[in-house]
Parts: sequence; C-alpha cells; structure tokens
Amino acid sequence: MKNTYKNNISGATLFEIIITVAILALVINVVAAFSADVFRFSGTIYNSVQAQQDARNILRQLAFELRTTSPSNIGAYALAETSANRIRFYSDIDGDGLKEEVIYFLSADGRTLYKNIRKPSGAPLQYTGSFSPSTIANDIVNGATPLFTYYDTNYDGTSAPLTQPVNILSVRLVRIEVIIERDPNRAPIPINVSTQVSLRNLKDNL
Repeated sequence: MKNTYKNNISGATLFEIIITVAILALVINVVAAFSADVFRFSGTIYNSVQAQQDARNILRQLAFELRTTSPSNIGAYALAETSANRIRFYSDIDGDGLKEEVIYFLSADGRTLYKNIRKPSGAPLQYTGSFSPSTIANDIVNGATPLFTYYDTNYDGTSAPLTQPVNILSVRLVRIEVIIERDPNRAPIPINVSTQVSLRNLKDNL
C-alpha cells in the first residue's frame, strides 16, 4: 500500500511539472510577442517624429535663405532658376555681405535633396569658383508632387501656380512641399510638410 501511494504522488508531481512548463512557455511566447510589438511600435513612432523634424528643418532653412533673396553682387537677378525640383537664387545666407549663389535640387531618382553654394570671388567679383555641395535630406518621396511651385503677385491663397516653364520675373511667392518616408515597407504613411515663402525683396504690391 505504501508503494502505491508513493507512485501516485510521483505521477501527480510529474504531471504538474509538465503543465507548469507548458504554461511558462506560453507566457514567455506571449511576452516575447508583446515586446516585439512594442519595439516595432516604438520604432514607428520614432521614424514618424524624426521624419517630421527633418522635413521641418529643411523648410526652415530653405525658407530663411529664400525669403531674403536679392540681386547678386554683380547685378544678376535674384532668381536664376525656377523649375519644379530645382531652384537657384542669390542670397546672403551667412551675413557676410556677399550674396551666395544657392541651388537646391533633387537627385535624378528623386530620393535625395542636395544643396550647392558658391561665393563670389576675385576683383571684380565673379561667380566662377567651385560649388560647395551638401546633402540636405534623404528618403524624399515627392514623386509627381513638385518640390517647388511658384506664384505671381496676384496670389490670393487659392490661385493656381504658374505653369512651367515659369517666367522668373513674375515670381513673388514660392511654395515648398517635402514628402519624406523612412521605410516604404513599414508604417507610418509618408510625412508631408509644406510652407510658403514670400520673396521679401521682390514685392511689387506694397
């Protein structure tokens, strides 16, 4: 009778151990899956916030430089090129009294925004030196959406933009729209940020 009792105790204990292990494995799987979801969600939020911050920084910098565009140091018109994904203008962006030649443009694949700067040099001053290039942003996904659209002095907030090729002398306001997507295979959807820049030194409706 004692042996039978001991066997029953041993059998019950082994069964409990198996059940306990199974439950523990289930809990571990649930926790692991939850942790992975939290990690992915955190990554998504980070990418979204970072994309928004990058887009705003781009617009802030570009708007500041474009707002004070004015004739070059050798008398060239303030705006030199006004295409959908490329703009060239003159502006004293570093406050040294010399008007830099500034170019913002998208790469051929439309994914990278570049900036070129050239300072005038020589006596008399000439814009013949080398450009200093820099990368402003990656992960641009504007596609068919123009990076730059242009408006004349009649713009009332709802007017259609000037058609390409734009008459440079008519431009009084530039709208900049940047769309950024960190990972097209993951959420969130692309971040779209835009701003409008009035060309302060070209106003003719005062």
